[in-house]
Amino acid sequence: MEENTAKQPGLFEKGGKLGWLHSTVDAFDTFLRVPGTVTRTGAHVRDSIDLKRILIIVVLSLVPAALFGMWNVGYQHSLTFGLGWGFWHNFWFGFLQVLPLYLVSYIVGLGIEFAFAQVRGEEVSEGYLVSGMLIPLIVPVDVPLWMLALAVAFAVVFGKEVFGGTGMNFLNPALLTRAFLFFSYPSKMSGSFVWIAQTKANALADATTGATPLAYLGECKEAVAPLTDHFSYMDMFLGTVPGSVGETSVIAILIGAVILLWTGVASWKIMLSSVAGALFVGWIGNVCGVSAVPAWAHLIMGGFLFGTVFMATDPVTAAQTETGKWIYGFLIGALCVIVRLFNPGYAEGMMLAILLMNTFAPLIDYCVTSCSVSRRAKKAKIA
Repeated sequence: MEENTAKQPGLFEKGGKLGWLHSTVDAFDTFLRVPGTVTRTGAHVRDSIDLKRILIIVVLSLVPAALFGMWNVGYQHSLTFGLGWGFWHNFWFGFLQVLPLYLVSYIVGLGIEFAFAQVRGEEVSEGYLVSGMLIPLIVPVDVPLWMLALAVAFAVVFGKEVFGGTGMNFLNPALLTRAFLFFSYPSKMSGSFVWIAQTKANALADATTGATPLAYLGECKEAVAPLTDHFSYMDMFLGTVPGSVGETSVIAILIGAVILLWTGVASWKIMLSSVAGALFVGWIGNVCGVSAVPAWAHLIMGGFLFGTVFMATDPVTAAQTETGKWIYGFLIGALCVIVRLFNPGYAEGMMLAILLMNTFAPLIDYCVTSCSVSRRAKKAKIA
């Protein structure tokens, strides 16, 4: 009798008894190692940087902002209620406040990604590693967890998975989460009482506020006193001010920017042009008397720098052409400051600026490419 030497599929491999769990098991199996399905032949570009390594670099670049944000959450709570806590007490309190945000972000987001991968029979992409890290850093620390879970589910399903998953979405999932929260539950995303972590033992009184620097921006038409009476520019640079968890410290964000630029993961053109656009519009606002706040102050206020470094540079939703990156970044910076100066109902303009330019990024690339093709055609005709 002829012996059957055909290799039988493993338990979790396709064709095995539990092959329907292949996507989930494979995701855990390859989380910390490179799978054996790398490209070996054919016309492919090969280097040592794959999607997993790129995403891990971005996550590492976010760690300084996350760690400082945890400390600042405790510091703002201690400062508001006059507790006089030390460094480690501030950090531990902030860690315990921010940890649930991360748990909700990753459990809900990854749960949906795993479910879609199982249904499609595809590998689980590592794309949500960055989104899950970003989301807790761009929301108020006191946001209700059920609201955050609902917003994450909406962003992952309707902003990413319906378009095909990682690499196919045209909107930044983290910003879409924040936008959902802002428009669905505005009282939990704005005002002076959402930026300070509260406990049962400590609750904000009506006379106590945790207003951010941007809250005073609309009052600075003729002088900067309404702003500088509450916060110094050094406070805003260091990050010892109320705000979303990870957006306050310029130093921590710049450390992340250095990591992204040094590794070549993020585009310096988008970062530089975004800063240029903000300075240009801020300067025009100063000249026209719209605001007395110096143009450069917009760079250290609110979520401008955080958005410029970590979200405007998202390679999936940003412009792809080199010229398009200059245009894309400049318009983000310009639109952000325009919203800040002319929309008193919404002090922070970075979220809307990036989401709006996400939708226009393909058009920018199309126009840049069309102009390039036309120029080359004219040169060829002349030759």
